[in-house]
Amino acid sequence: MKTFENGGLEIYEYTAAGYEPTMNYGEWRVAFMNYSDELAGLYKYERHLLTDEVFVLLSGKVTLVVGEEQTEYKMEKYKIYNVKKAVWHGVVMSPDAKLLIVENHSTSADNSEKFFHNPKKKVEL
Repeated sequence: MKTFENGGLEIYEYTAAGYEPTMNYGEWRVAFMNYSDELAGLYKYERHLLTDEVFVLLSGKVTLVVGEEQTEYKMEKYKIYNVKKAVWHGVVMSPDAKLLIVENHSTSADNSEKFFHNPKKKVEL
């Protein structure tokens, strides 16, 4: 949500639960993802067939789960995690977690695949 605009500056924030594509410019999109109940466990696994997706941990704890093997990466704040196109991935978030996401503006259900499941093992934060 845009909170400020004055000439050459726009300021955005998002404080509600879940994913919000906050701003778009040209070919790219910047979004926030905040904890929601569906992100408490590895519930959704997805892959984007045409583009990479970048994750940056801003607060809390997040485990990024990547690949068909579901390899777990405990994210560190302010590091860039680039999931390459067509690679399966999902996140598990602590209740205080906040992610910044950068992806191609055209990323959508039309060029992505998702499945929903209950994991065989619990993902640790």
